[in-house]
Amino acid sequence: MSQSLVPDADLRLSDDDVKAIDRLQTGFTQLKQELSRVIVGQQQTIEQLVICLFARRHALLMGVPGLAKTLLVSKLAETMSLKFSRIQFTPDLMPMDITGTDILQEGQSGMREFQFIHGPVFANIVLADEINRAPPKTQAAMLEAMQEQRVTVVGKTFHLEAPFMVLATQNPVEQEGTILSRKLNSIASCH
Repeated sequence: MSQSLVPDADLRLSDDDVKAIDRLQTGFTQLKQELSRVIVGQQQTIEQLVICLFARRHALLMGVPGLAKTLLVSKLAETMSLKFSRIQFTPDLMPMDITGTDILQEGQSGMREFQFIHGPVFANIVLADEINRAPPKTQAAMLEAMQEQRVTVVGKTFHLEAPFMVLATQNPVEQEGTILSRKLNSIASCH
C-alpha cells in the first residue's frame, strides 16, 4: 500500500493563504527582534510569549523575581500599540478593584447619577502580578474576564476590547497557587 506524496487539490494552500503565512512570519520575526532589543538573553521566553499573543491565549510567566517579566509585558503592549495595565494582586483586593464600579456623579443636569468607571482589566494586555495572592471572589472576576472576554459589575455586562490577553505571575513564596493559577497552568498557558 503506497501513499501519494502529492497532496489532494482540496488541501493545497491558495496564493492568499501563502501570502498571509508569509506576513505572519514577518510580523513574528519583527516582534521578536523588537522585544529582544530591550529584553536580553530571554529568546525562548520572548518567542513563546509572541506565540501566545498570536494564538490569543493567556499565559503564566514563571521565574524568580528580577527577570524583567513586567518590562517584557509592558514592552510587548507598547510595541503593538496596545493598552497595558498591571494589577498587583493582594489578599485584600476586591473584584471591583479590577473590574471597575459605578460611582455617584453629578450629571450635566445637576442631578446625581451613577457612572461606570472602568477598572484596570479594561486593557488589551493585562499583567496580573502575583495572582496566587488574590481572594476567591477576585479570582472569579478575573477568570470571567479571561474566559468570557467580558466582566459583570452590579448586574451589567461589559465586553472587553479585542485583543485581550492576561499574562500572570505567581508569588514564589506562596506556591500552593489558586483556582486562577491552576486554570492558567491547565488551559491557557503557553510555556
